[in-house]
Amino acid sequence: MGNYYQEEIECAAPEKIKELQDERLVAQVKHVWSNVPFYRKKMEEAGISPEDIKGRDDLHKLPFITKADLRDNYPDKLVAVPLSECVRIQSTSGTTGKRVVAYYTQEDIDLWEDCCARAIVAAGGSKEDVCQVSYGYGLFTGGPGLNGGSHKVGCLTVPTSSGNTDRQIMFIKDLKTTILCCTPSYAAYIGETMKESGMKPEDIPLKAGIFGAEAWSEEMRRNIQNTLGIKAYDIYGLTELSGPGVSFECSEQAGMHVNEDHFIAEVVDPETGEPLPDGEKGELIFTSITKKAFPLIRYRTRDICILSHEKCSCGRTHVKMTKPLGRTDDMLIIRGVNVFPSQIETVLLKNGYQANYQIIIDRVNNTDTLDVHVEMTPDMFTDNVGEISRRQNELVSALRSMLGLKANVTLVAPKSIIRSEGKAVRVIDNRKI
Repeated sequence: MGNYYQEEIECAAPEKIKELQDERLVAQVKHVWSNVPFYRKKMEEAGISPEDIKGRDDLHKLPFITKADLRDNYPDKLVAVPLSECVRIQSTSGTTGKRVVAYYTQEDIDLWEDCCARAIVAAGGSKEDVCQVSYGYGLFTGGPGLNGGSHKVGCLTVPTSSGNTDRQIMFIKDLKTTILCCTPSYAAYIGETMKESGMKPEDIPLKAGIFGAEAWSEEMRRNIQNTLGIKAYDIYGLTELSGPGVSFECSEQAGMHVNEDHFIAEVVDPETGEPLPDGEKGELIFTSITKKAFPLIRYRTRDICILSHEKCSCGRTHVKMTKPLGRTDDMLIIRGVNVFPSQIETVLLKNGYQANYQIIIDRVNNTDTLDVHVEMTPDMFTDNVGEISRRQNELVSALRSMLGLKANVTLVAPKSIIRSEGKAVRVIDNRKI
């Protein structure tokens, strides 16, 4: 049996969880109906009112919410409480530059931090631990979420944020860090850097890592575990729902428990939207049932996964989801950052290029690389190296401000990118995920 942060709820009987979900869903539907005109209109269009929702079994009657809805209601049309009750926003990039802004009341933040605290305790954390949070801080939810969770558990929290790898390693050694939180690719990079400097796993006090925000394979997990001498746990979340801690791995390291007292998970057929039974692969849908400021009902995550209610050896009773097994849209996750090809296209068109481009992603020394090949138009074609280099740098900085990360840009001759008959092959992903 493992340790729990909130044992009573984490190990509650399934009927107790259902009862809680029924009650909270009914209240949440009334909350959005009364406070968010957009939701009321959507429900009226679907011919339903709050009285039709008696519990979780009626969830399928409610309409879906998509990323496009969030964009259309930017920045605060989906907020369900007065702005004076909101204490923070977090944000993620949207498909063409319109950001998704999530609002939080103080209670929303407390509940989110509880979810992250559960993940830390599930990875073996307690107040005796030193927890180094090497996710980015700021608008990105990774840093703030795990920082808050670490405080709740009572760990000594080291808010390093990402980057400055030598300093990360110095703190791990000198402050005797036992739990590392960051993206899996950054954990692998820290491991490689340590290995190169001649440090062995037994030279550092780390025992566990909580890694999320991007897809990673079991092979990568083994590699990280061996290089750092730790157990590596997966964590899942979306800014739209709160951030990391929507679900997390336990000692079994086989799927992530969804915090069902805060979120109802469903899997549906991505084409028809029909709910699918346990064990079937489909699109993951989440409904937040405790969030007050920015509650999402039946939000389409675009992640493909499988749900399972099988008994877990850790004693937790909450449903488990697999790692995301793909997506129903074209979003790429590069170094933990959401990138849409449409964002890159927007930058190119704004800068006078045509939409003839190719995005090549790879993983070199455990770090994602992003290369963009762009065709020059015939009238800008030149073999003047200085001019080409100036144009490339211009695009690098325009892409950085759109995406929040560096892309390497190569300008190529007109018509040199292969045209395909069908759907253009815009993205070549060489990462072994």
